[in-house]
Amino acid sequence: MSKSIFLNNKLVEDCKLNKAKAQMQLYDKYCNAMFSIAQRYVKDDFTAEDVMQDAFIKVFKNIKNFKGEVTIGAWIKRIVINQCIDYLKKKRVELVSIEDKKLDVAANDDWTIDEVVNVNMVTTAINSLPEKYKVVLSLYLLEGYDHQEIAQVLSISEVASRSQLMRGKNKLKIQLKEFSYA
Repeated sequence: MSKSIFLNNKLVEDCKLNKAKAQMQLYDKYCNAMFSIAQRYVKDDFTAEDVMQDAFIKVFKNIKNFKGEVTIGAWIKRIVINQCIDYLKKKRVELVSIEDKKLDVAANDDWTIDEVVNVNMVTTAINSLPEKYKVVLSLYLLEGYDHQEIAQVLSISEVASRSQLMRGKNKLKIQLKEFSYA
C-alpha cells in the first residue's frame, strides 16, 4: 500500500471517529476541487460555495457509510454533484422532454474544433448556456456520466437526456463558432 493511500485511509477512519482535525484536513484537501465542480453547475460563486458547504456537511454526516469501493475524492465528488442537482431542482430548472417528437441525430457529430480550443474555453462556453443544457453537458462531457445515470440523477428519461445533450452541443458549437474557436 502506498503512503498516500495509507494516509487517506487513516484520514477517513479518523473522520469516521468524528475527529475534527481529520475532518478539517479532508475538507482542506478537497474543497478547492469540489468548489470548481460546484461552479460548473450553479451560476455564482456564493451559491457554489453554499452548495459545496452543504455537500461537505453530508459527507461528514454519512462518512460512516463510506465503504472504500471508490476513492474518497470520487465519493465526495458524487455528493457535491448530487447536491448541485438538488439545488437546481429546488430552483425548478425544467429539462425539456421531447419523447413524443422525432429526432434526427447524425451518426457522428461532425464536430471539428480548432486546435486553439482548450478545456477552459469549452467550460466557460458551457457555463454560459441555459441551465437545462449546462447540467446535462457537464454531467456527460465533464463528469463522464452516461445517459442512464443522467436520467436517474435528474429524474428525466434517457431520451430527454440525449435530446438535452444534442441541443446543448448544438448551442455550444454555435457559441464556439461565434468566437472563432470551432
